[in-house]
Amino acid sequence: MRNRAATGVMVLIFVVSSMFWFASCAKKQVDTYESKPKAETGEGAVGKGGDAGKQSSSETITELSEAERLAKQKEIESANKMSVFESENIYFEFDKSDLTPEAQAILKKKAAFLQQYPSVSLLIAGNCDQRGTIEYNLALGERRANAAQRFLVALGISEDRIKTISYGKERLADPANNPVALSLNRRDTFTLLR
Repeated sequence: MRNRAATGVMVLIFVVSSMFWFASCAKKQVDTYESKPKAETGEGAVGKGGDAGKQSSSETITELSEAERLAKQKEIESANKMSVFESENIYFEFDKSDLTPEAQAILKKKAAFLQQYPSVSLLIAGNCDQRGTIEYNLALGERRANAAQRFLVALGISEDRIKTISYGKERLADPANNPVALSLNRRDTFTLLR
């Protein structure tokens, strides 16, 4: 019985000493307050022996972040402009490749965009509605794409930057056979080539 009591006391001493040991090993709390930049504290300021041409690291990070933010914003704006450019089609009358006044106004906006972004090229695709033969519609789609290309070239866009293709009646915007669907299919689409 005496051995049991001695063992119990030893275990109790071990547990208590372990608790004190763990408590003494607790990490100190680190001060999380930011220190003031050197310019505010006087360190590195002119007349205090510091270098006036150097910036504190927090100022440099702020400038880089601002420059990166502006670059990202410009990239987003450019992508939005390109998306708008590509989403705006021009439309034609039945069996015609003549540019309507509305089509000419849209092409003028596209020419201004292309002048702003001289490294971008363009693919103009001529499309037709589903009436007529495949061969006839391929030729008509080609005439429509070429009409838009000639108009852009006349506005000062280099012909080397513009490619044309005809899809004829192969890529319908709306497969329905009603006047609205047919008019939506008689179009030129524009794809920017980067």
